[in-house]
Amino acid sequence: MKDYFVNISLKDEVPDLYLVRSAIRDFLVNEKVNLRGRFLDFGCGEMPYKKMLCENSEIKEYIGLDLDVATAHRKNKPDLTWDGKTIPLADNTIDCAMATEVFEHCADPELVMEEICRVLKPSGFLIFTVPFLWPLHEVPYDEYRYTPFSLERHLKQSGFSSVNISALGGWNASMAQMLGLWLRRAPMPERRRKLMKFILMPFYRYLIKRNFPVRKFGESTMVIGLCGKAVK
Repeated sequence: MKDYFVNISLKDEVPDLYLVRSAIRDFLVNEKVNLRGRFLDFGCGEMPYKKMLCENSEIKEYIGLDLDVATAHRKNKPDLTWDGKTIPLADNTIDCAMATEVFEHCADPELVMEEICRVLKPSGFLIFTVPFLWPLHEVPYDEYRYTPFSLERHLKQSGFSSVNISALGGWNASMAQMLGLWLRRAPMPERRRKLMKFILMPFYRYLIKRNFPVRKFGESTMVIGLCGKAVK
């Protein structure tokens, strides 16, 4: 099966996944130069970014962590599991951490953020992404969609001293994202789906090429997701 996390391309004809996965990948590639030492992949899932991040980097130890109840049927088992309350690591023992598409599943996000902050060393940091335009998923464990303001508040109230949040996508990317989701996931006969893809994929590609980055969060800003960095 093709890797749609790291190696996804516009030619793959997966318009529901392309924008989100490529944006997360590009964000992680840009942050890779800052990663070092003991690295915690919080909510790691199948650890799809492990190889990419560890190759030619300053990461000395990669620790994949996920809920113990979420790992039974996974091919790639995490290095550590936790109970949703306490990460099984000592205080101030992690140099940097990552949480990609995790916080939207946390019923008590500040409890989770406080635990990540606790295990980070002083001046250690967390990089993160969260979705904004995405369907309900992993139901019923889909809790939130964050604005940049609420996400920053939660992180600072959890002990992080500084938080920098950026947008993934803008208005054109958001329109393309909704088109891509509709083309791939909306209920319709497959014959109609093929016809709609034939009609709309050129417009989808046009929107991606004409996407403009969001410079600041203001009235009527539209994004597909958020990414950022929080320093302890």
